[in-house]
Amino acid sequence: MAARMKFICDVERCIDCNGCVTACKNENETPWGVNRRRVVTINDGVPGERSISVACMHCTDAPCLAVCPVNCIYHTEDGIVLHSKDQCIGCGYCYYACPFGAPQFPETGLFNHRGKMDKCTFCAGGPEPDNSEAEFKKYGRNRIAEGKLPACAEQCATKALMGGEADIIANIYRQRVETRGYGPELWGWKIAYGRPKRGGEIKNRGEGRRNNQLLDDSQNEVRKFPT
Repeated sequence: MAARMKFICDVERCIDCNGCVTACKNENETPWGVNRRRVVTINDGVPGERSISVACMHCTDAPCLAVCPVNCIYHTEDGIVLHSKDQCIGCGYCYYACPFGAPQFPETGLFNHRGKMDKCTFCAGGPEPDNSEAEFKKYGRNRIAEGKLPACAEQCATKALMGGEADIIANIYRQRVETRGYGPELWGWKIAYGRPKRGGEIKNRGEGRRNNQLLDDSQNEVRKFPT
């Protein structure tokens, strides 16, 4: 069975550095005004603030693919959503259908005058021959054909943004969630088990088993660090 390539952004690790945005633009040499990837901050300046890197999520059931009247959007064998700029008529239906705002257009004005749609390709190019000059001019670098990860995920300093086979990166994220914040042996901060906000004594101390967890559960492994 072919791999399913996906992105996951760990909001607990994203520091809003915009390194992924810069890496994408530099690697693919996209025109001014077209940003295939952007960082969105939620609850800016208030408790609970989080940042997340957003681009085309390469949906399994892609709404953009469903609404395109000329069928220029398609799935590869790896589940990557790509499109043909030669077939695109710039109607903008994909822009309205995408919940992530991934489709971009190089010009402003009426949709049929905005030019050919552009979006994240998972660094997999387009329908032209792999790593050809025509492919690079239209779609940017084809790093997947070179056996590399997308540039945005590869350069992420905190490894918040992961790109690759869905089962593998989902398993990495699951391990992070299981181990995150459990005990001083992981982080050295008394965040998860500090003094209760409502008063009372601290029930859990040291590296022993937590009173709300099963013995030998993965959270309790002293040497198990987050990925």
